[in-house]
Amino acid sequence: MRRIAYVFGALAAAGAGTYLIVYLYRWQWQRALICGVLLLVVEVMLFGLVTLGRLSRIEERLRDTDRRQRELDARQEDVLTRLREPAVAEEEKRFRWLEDPAERSYVFVPVLMVAGVVLSGLAWVVQKVAATTARPAERRLAGRLAVLSAPDPAAPGDLEDLPAPGNGSRRRTVRLTAVSVVSAALLAALVTGLADVTQTRAEEANEHEATSVLVRVDLRGTDMSADRKALAARQIWEGCRDSTAMTLRHAPLGNLGDGMFAGVVRPALTDHDLLRLRGCLEDTTLERAHLTVIAVSDVESGDDSRRPRDK
Repeated sequence: MRRIAYVFGALAAAGAGTYLIVYLYRWQWQRALICGVLLLVVEVMLFGLVTLGRLSRIEERLRDTDRRQRELDARQEDVLTRLREPAVAEEEKRFRWLEDPAERSYVFVPVLMVAGVVLSGLAWVVQKVAATTARPAERRLAGRLAVLSAPDPAAPGDLEDLPAPGNGSRRRTVRLTAVSVVSAALLAALVTGLADVTQTRAEEANEHEATSVLVRVDLRGTDMSADRKALAARQIWEGCRDSTAMTLRHAPLGNLGDGMFAGVVRPALTDHDLLRLRGCLEDTTLERAHLTVIAVSDVESGDDSRRPRDK
């Protein structure tokens, strides 16, 4: 499911980024802003998915670490118990002569009794001091030996199912290298393409007398009168007269009927100015009004013939 979300997010980001560049190239700012917001939303979504994935992996590692620590503590306690078994056996063998049958009689000299009591007390003190100081050493030794102890047979998993050491890191390195090379190539191609498209070049002046633009106005709503369409067309046209590099001083707009209008621009527009004018007209911000450029043509100087341009 997470991979499907990644694929969907990557496709959405690629589409939004592509149309963002296209609309910027066409000078359609409103659509470019929408695509930019959509691209930002998709990037935030992908960042959230990656963050959640990382947090999930961190939680799994913490649980795995806790489980391994518990297993290591259990092995350490097992080894510590085994190390203490000889000492426990020795403690059980002390003063076995006291367990002999009571029928036997012994003769004790008082001096020997006092000396035995003193020596027993000294031995008990030495034994307690030795046991107290030896416990940390035994625990450290058990901790070192726990790594070498055999795993619990009842624990889940099998050693044969584990990957060989080094294979995972080698595959991860190869995958990371391939992704880095492909990403660098795509980034270089994108930068080169954007530099070529957005490069400022000196344009040749248009030798024709004027440029005519045929547009159609569409309104959404119940009020679809001719006056309403004419008003909307003039508002959009007047608002886009400042979008070109040259000032459009002589740019009348005529009504052809049925929502069709023709604008004549003098002097004739260059290709870049025509691109900016078309982008502004089709990227209108007027409420419930949409303007579509139908045809563009250059008016030849000295006559009424026209040379059509590509839409």
